[in-house]
Amino acid sequence: MEYAKRCCEALGLGCDFTFGTLWPFGGTFVSEADASQRYDGPSPQRLGRSWELPKEGRILTHLDREAFYRYAERVGAGLAEALQPSSGVSVIPSEAQWSRGISTERPLDSFDSLGVTSPRKSALFCDSFEVETEGLWTGGFDKAFEERFGYDVLPFMPKLDEHPDVRYDYRKLIAEYVLKGFYEPFTEYSHKVSSFTRVQCHGAPCDLLAAYAAADVPESEAILFDPEFSRIPASAAALSGKPVVSAEAFTCLYGWVPYPGPGPHQGQEHVADLKLLADALFANGVNHIFWHGMPYKPQASSHKPQAGEEKARAQAQAGNRFYASVHVGPDSSFAAELPAFNGYMEKVCGAMKLGRPYSDVAVYLPVEDQWMKGELPSEQQKPSAKYYWELHYLRPPAELAGRQPLWVSTAFLRGARFEGGKLRCGETEFNLLYVDCEWLDEDALIEVLRLAKQGVPVCLKREPKRPGASLQFAGGGLQYRKNLQALAGLGNVSDSLASLVQDPPLVRGHDAPDFWCRVVDDELLFFFGHPASRGLTYPMKYGRAALAGSTRRQIRFGTGGPELGLELVLEFLPQQSLLLRVSKTGRVEQLDISYIPPDLKAE
Repeated sequence: MEYAKRCCEALGLGCDFTFGTLWPFGGTFVSEADASQRYDGPSPQRLGRSWELPKEGRILTHLDREAFYRYAERVGAGLAEALQPSSGVSVIPSEAQWSRGISTERPLDSFDSLGVTSPRKSALFCDSFEVETEGLWTGGFDKAFEERFGYDVLPFMPKLDEHPDVRYDYRKLIAEYVLKGFYEPFTEYSHKVSSFTRVQCHGAPCDLLAAYAAADVPESEAILFDPEFSRIPASAAALSGKPVVSAEAFTCLYGWVPYPGPGPHQGQEHVADLKLLADALFANGVNHIFWHGMPYKPQASSHKPQAGEEKARAQAQAGNRFYASVHVGPDSSFAAELPAFNGYMEKVCGAMKLGRPYSDVAVYLPVEDQWMKGELPSEQQKPSAKYYWELHYLRPPAELAGRQPLWVSTAFLRGARFEGGKLRCGETEFNLLYVDCEWLDEDALIEVLRLAKQGVPVCLKREPKRPGASLQFAGGGLQYRKNLQALAGLGNVSDSLASLVQDPPLVRGHDAPDFWCRVVDDELLFFFGHPASRGLTYPMKYGRAALAGSTRRQIRFGTGGPELGLELVLEFLPQQSLLLRVSKTGRVEQLDISYIPPDLKAE
């Protein structure tokens, strides 16, 4: 691990580490007491295809803070040397020296220095939440549940899906356990070992906004998750003041085939399709791309192979291909385009890290609606989507188009306040709180009412219902109804957006393209994705970028305040997106981000 880190430093590369042998976290050293549980006993899930093959380890419970720390101490010890800041001198021993074991006898700095003087911190990385969630459980959960909700959940667990209200209470408490028992201590531990966290929270049965905000770098994924999903981690980053929103990009681009694959068109990918997907991610708040693939393979060596090594090397030389990914490497179909394409993404990402995200409307994330539902219809399920609560298909309301709405949840409303005519929520400010859900938790209603009483304009599109079964056992519900009536009776609460907001949207126009905007000093920086990048979904059609021809869109700018009256025609060249700098005085400058992929034809 230390060798890999020092090599990366010498090459000017960052080097992050998975925090375990695979994901979800686990291993052969995880005890039964610290392993994932179901209400009826130990989870049968095992960690397959890990570095420990042929052994399969237990899955770490993701609901127990103490179990996580026991796991972290074991795994962290293996990474300790690699995570420590180097002396500023990075060296790479030759392959022959390393393979003969010299590196274990002498420190790396005993070899010739390459003169690197700026070591980089490494992130501890966690991929998507891939713990089996049916009946998820941990010690003491039943007692904590009864104390919180006033009834025993165990009798309902064998047929929980037949009791949606009980299932809601169960999911609400599980969500808190996942956040407190895994995501928060993960980042806490990383800071103790001179690191930080880069985390994909999707797939976790919790408030995804709170989970993403617990990470130092919230990470999305596409196209197993549609680009619009990235607005959730982007919102979490804005609310928690995190400057970087990364994405594991180009996953299963044209479809997924189980191990060993290969996936459709693997090795024949069009870089133009990749660019189209990257642009869709940029237009939904992503500003850092991680390739999903296997870009390197061993080179021929001059040293004498050890026992068994010759066969392994011959297999590696045949070509490394990750079965679920775009093929990235010297023999990829777009290898010649990598410098230019990576340069394009680097330029856009660099610009979209400047300043802070623009915000106008805070939209309540309707997790209650999703927690009250079960599985998605079969036609909507895909390798990464089985349940409504995974939020694959959640989109901001159409009437908020052009306002760059950001999601908020109860976790952020608790500390919010109305100040200077703005809703101050986390590190962000908004002009309006928008609530449109069938179900609204009592805790959330209390916070919305509190903020409305302070003066926050609230667009309450419909009268919500209280989810959960606890009142059925405790009796009542009168206070919820009183709070709802009090909220609806306030003068700054309405079901009409137009009656609450006088300012025009930031961007409006017929069929206006998707965009992301950041405030940089007294200017606005816009990324407008080519209109063909809108609505991309899994699986991407092979050659989809051929549809990204020349087109134009006429738009009108607002500023979130008095309208400038500035109209502009956006000219999109084939497969090109736009980066504009707009001053509040109306000056518009188009920045050069041109990159023209090779021609392709849709098939």
